[in-house]
Amino acid sequence: MHEVTVTTMAARPTAVVPAVTTWGEFPRVWKGLLDQVWAALHAAGITRGCPNVMLYLDNVPHVEIGVLYDGPPLAEPVVASELPAGRVASTVHRGPYSGLGAAHDAVKTWCARHGLATTGPRWEVYGPHHDDPARLEVEVCYLTE
Repeated sequence: MHEVTVTTMAARPTAVVPAVTTWGEFPRVWKGLLDQVWAALHAAGITRGCPNVMLYLDNVPHVEIGVLYDGPPLAEPVVASELPAGRVASTVHRGPYSGLGAAHDAVKTWCARHGLATTGPRWEVYGPHHDDPARLEVEVCYLTE
């Protein structure tokens, strides 16, 4: 069961590679985008401390794949961006990534039951990697009206 909370969040700075893809292609695309961000971080001497993020701007989808980061600019194609500020409905998914869809469903269902419209942008912030899938955590967030 996913507990959903609503809070007002400030924008959080990111370093990302933006892309336009399809949902069918996305599973094959995201890792290459994230690898580009981590290559730029490593070139800047950064090897940890930047949680991975996936921002879905719409249903096309226009995506931004990268990390939470508030440092100096990184090498292209990485650009500075941010996770949206505003009223956010969120939950934390714990366990294997294969169950992440249930966390998204939980937030969307909760919002519908409580009369909150989601505005389109939604994102995931990944906790530290663990070899044990039971210890994985992902924050799932939806911007609401």
